Amino acid sequence: MKKKLGIAVLAVSFLAFLLMGTTQDAFAQTVNDYIISNQIKPAAIQNREGTFSEWFPYENGVGKPEGVVIHETADNNATAEDEVHFFNDNWPRIEAYVHAFVDNNEIINIHNTDYGVWGAGPTANGKFIQVELCRTHDYDSFARSIANDAYYTASKLLQYNIPDKPWETIVSHNQVSLTYHETNHSDPTGYFSNWGYSMNLLYDMIGYYYNNLKTTGSAYGINAATQEAINPNSTIKVNNKNGSYVPLVAFNNNQMTKIRNRALANHTAWYTDQTKDVNGTTYRRVATNEWVSTSYLE
Repeated sequence: MKKKLGIAVLAVSFLAFLLMGTTQDAFAQTVNDYIISNQIKPAAIQNREGTFSEWFPYENGVGKPEGVVIHETADNNATAEDEVHFFNDNWPRIEAYVHAFVDNNEIINIHNTDYGVWGAGPTANGKFIQVELCRTHDYDSFARSIANDAYYTASKLLQYNIPDKPWETIVSHNQVSLTYHETNHSDPTGYFSNWGYSMNLLYDMIGYYYNNLKTTGSAYGINAATQEAINPNSTIKVNNKNGSYVPLVAFNNNQMTKIRNRALANHTAWYTDQTKDVNGTTYRRVATNEWVSTSYLE
């Protein structure tokens, strides 16, 4: 009798385990469904100039990242604004910095993604754009933070003409640790599992935005006219017919200055999100405060 009872208990426990896994998978899937069915509007990407003063190129050169690393802050109480202030104040001491922070309300980019940061060890730092996802505490906020994280990642892949390839051009910090053995972080795996979510589901959400933005310029496809998203004409290709590179300028209080230490390579494509007309010349923004004259467009 005891043996049979033990077998019965094990059977019930195993069934409960299966049901729990099914419930978590269903819950996780509904996060993506919830985002899409409600057409949650991703936050606009804010470009701010942070304090990180280490301007180093990726291993393939300036403006040539190979993908995006997804991080998670592991701080239960910090918003994107909080994290931005902390890292701007403390990066020399903690020897860490990332390109952007995302929460349920904001996407804040604090370092030019043409250049690397200190977020995931030397090898990954030389390859990837890096974004930190902030923790939230309710279903709707978690879904909105995922929408913002996926939107930022998809936008950066498109900006640099990087293909959407999960596990290759989009990686978690956990994957970076297991691949290069230069850090021991496992984020965002643990945080996602608390919500029944996963990197595979985030890949799905990124792919959804990536395909829609690429084909229609809208996060939710051609029928989402009210959504604020990347303009389909937001990628430009530049070329200086009279030189070996395309010069850049900066604007401070509408006063233009030439940028001497950076330029764009001829015949390269760049994401642009703003237009400015100054003294009869139109400029397109390609970084936080880096602009190119439309006279150099191919």
